[in-house]
Amino acid sequence: MSTTSLLHELIIASADAAGDAPALGFQGKYSSYGDLARDVAAFAAALRELALARGERVAVYLDKRPETVIGMFGASAAGCAFVPVNPILKAEQVGYILRDCNVRVLVTSSERFEALRAGLSACVDLRHVVLIGGEGSPESPGLAIHRWRELLQTPAAPGHRVIDADVTAILYTSGSTGRPKGVVLTHRNMVAGAKSVAQYLENRAGDTLLAALPLSFDAGFSQLTTAFHVGARVVLLNYLLPRDVLNALQSERVTGLTAVPPLWIQLAQLEWPATVTDHLRYIANTGGRMPLETLDKLRARLPRTLPYLMYGLTEAFRATYLPPEQVARRPDSIGIAIPNNEVLVLRQDGTPCAPNEPGELVQRGALVALGYWNNPEATAERFRPLPVRSGYAGVVVPEIAVFSGDTVRMDDEGYLYFIGRRDEMIKTSGYRVSPTEVEEILYSTGMVGECVAFGVPHDTLGQVIYLVVAGAGGAIDGAALLAECKKRMPAYMVPARIDVHEGPLPRNPNGKLDRKLLSTRATAAPPPRNDKS
Repeated sequence: MSTTSLLHELIIASADAAGDAPALGFQGKYSSYGDLARDVAAFAAALRELALARGERVAVYLDKRPETVIGMFGASAAGCAFVPVNPILKAEQVGYILRDCNVRVLVTSSERFEALRAGLSACVDLRHVVLIGGEGSPESPGLAIHRWRELLQTPAAPGHRVIDADVTAILYTSGSTGRPKGVVLTHRNMVAGAKSVAQYLENRAGDTLLAALPLSFDAGFSQLTTAFHVGARVVLLNYLLPRDVLNALQSERVTGLTAVPPLWIQLAQLEWPATVTDHLRYIANTGGRMPLETLDKLRARLPRTLPYLMYGLTEAFRATYLPPEQVARRPDSIGIAIPNNEVLVLRQDGTPCAPNEPGELVQRGALVALGYWNNPEATAERFRPLPVRSGYAGVVVPEIAVFSGDTVRMDDEGYLYFIGRRDEMIKTSGYRVSPTEVEEILYSTGMVGECVAFGVPHDTLGQVIYLVVAGAGGAIDGAALLAECKKRMPAYMVPARIDVHEGPLPRNPNGKLDRKLLSTRATAAPPPRNDKS
């Protein structure tokens, strides 16, 4: 198990320990740790040959494939900061990220480059494009075009001095509030996160992890770092259908799968191969609360598989997890702080909340990022010194923590419960309603496959509750669903409007349900009637 302090050294240490051990799987082919370490060193040397300064940004815009991993870890080894760009983003969105963090080198495929070409002239800091696949070297004014296979022939060369406080990555959030923001992460953040997650998931060298989430998503990238830390194998999967995930679990004999609630909801509706539970040691949920109905279905299908319920922020990689032995007792909890990390629940004046008193989740420790790239206003709002009254005083430089904006409560035993995001809480008829609570009731009816609740403005009530629902393979009777809501909810919580969506609900680039898009559409529509009789 790695004891290194720099991100790319996770691979080097595992290669030194067992160079022939499999590191990456892709489309039935496998790279060893020794192969991966050599390719990472070669790409790092190529970047140094391009005369990049320490900390310059290298964007990687590819689907999941070995070159994606080599590009990111190679940039780290060169002393640069890699910027993983979600492969489902379109040219305009990609161009925004390239401009926002002043990308100097872009690694992408020939096909993706053609889609981006017209907008790259606006990326004034971009100097080099590295192409995967295709033939020849297309010309593009102001850009030097390189071929991946040629760059990897660059001889090894000494690089920049790098320490764990240096920036190694910029991960862009999904943009739940305005334009996406680039979260600036250090080697220390990444390595501390890998060690912490691997510790509570009990990852080991014999594990096979399935990388189903985007590598631009912190939980997706974590599949690489936790595996490399312990010398495990990662299988890269670009799936089209949920069934593809189940097939990969079976064929690759996967031991650990991490996914987000929309994917778990879909997977829970499928019949699982009976043999999966023989090797699938754990499943882990992140990116939002898993509906209890979905959790129950998965536990029934996987009686020998441990479920981990997790909560985290891109701004601090990961915050809490619920130990599997606590899932039956408190399935609605987001758990306790992960190792080497502390989570506080604070009032607005900075004092600690009493047990079960709602407050803001605040995280401190080695996982807290530096802030948002080139955005001092947003950084100052989210990354702030811990208040003296929270119990951490007496040092010359105040400790910076991340203030999540999430409202939680902590019970008498230290377990945390998510209530809602401050900017998503619905204020109706004088009550504060958590969208999560509304959605949980909807899932418990068994009448919906997916749902999103949010508030829309109302002249007299402040807001009313709006629901968008999708079926689980069958038609939804909106009137029957509303009647069921009236049976299960207090009057102030009953939705004023239920819209039935054909097909799966829209996702954001990280695979989460796109609450912002749905609420924006609702706000633009005529105000809903307040029919709660």
